[in-house]
Parts: sequence; C-alpha cells; structure tokens
Amino acid sequence: MSRRLISSGSPFEATIGYSRAVVQGDFCFVAGCTGYDPDTRIMPDDAAEQARNAFRVIAATLDEAGFAMADVVRATYYVTDIAWWHAIVPVLAETFGEIRPAATGLIVSGFVAPEMKVEIEVTAMRASAG
Repeated sequence: MSRRLISSGSPFEATIGYSRAVVQGDFCFVAGCTGYDPDTRIMPDDAAEQARNAFRVIAATLDEAGFAMADVVRATYYVTDIAWWHAIVPVLAETFGEIRPAATGLIVSGFVAPEMKVEIEVTAMRASAG
C-alpha cells in the first residue's frame, strides 16, 4: 500500500517530524490546522475566523491529496477555552452540515502560540472506497 506525504512547506515539518497530511490507501489523515490565514499568515483574533481559516487549509490540503471535504469521515476540534465552542459551532455547521462526519465534540487544550484559539484535524476516506 503506497504512502504519500503532503507538505505545507513549513520548515517545522522536517524539524518536528510531521506532514500536513498523509495519504495511505483510500484514507487521508490531515494534521491539526490552526487559524492562520493561509494567504497572509496573519492570525485573526476571532475564533470563528480562525476555524474558517483552518477549514480553508484543510480543504486545500484534501484537494491536493485528491480528496474533497465531502470525503471527511472524522473530525476533531481543539480550543484553548471552552468559550470558543459557541463561536465556532456555526462554522462547523456551515462546513459539515450535510457531510456530518463522526466527531469528537471538543477538546480544551493548550497550544504553542498564545494567539491560537482553534485547531481542527480530519480524516477523509475516498468515496469510491466506501
């Protein structure tokens, strides 16, 4: 079974030892994506905008790997404060309202940079594999 690594281009991937995503067979495992704007590399203060940015990165990563957001079967959401849950729920509904992947409700966690409020990771399976 082939294994394909998808890179974000970040120098941290080699330093830390991770990939933006790994495609293994019919699955794509996307690493946690935070809320930095993928074009400007600026982190918005708003948790909902951070979630939207994370989903933009996830969608682009899945596309590069040959998958679509509709292929997402699992999602995990991390926030630094439980208060951000209510801010990101509408973004989750916008993104996954029809897809409805299995999901961990929410994990409250610390992140490496204080401006980070949201991190989202997903697993996708090719629709043709199901």
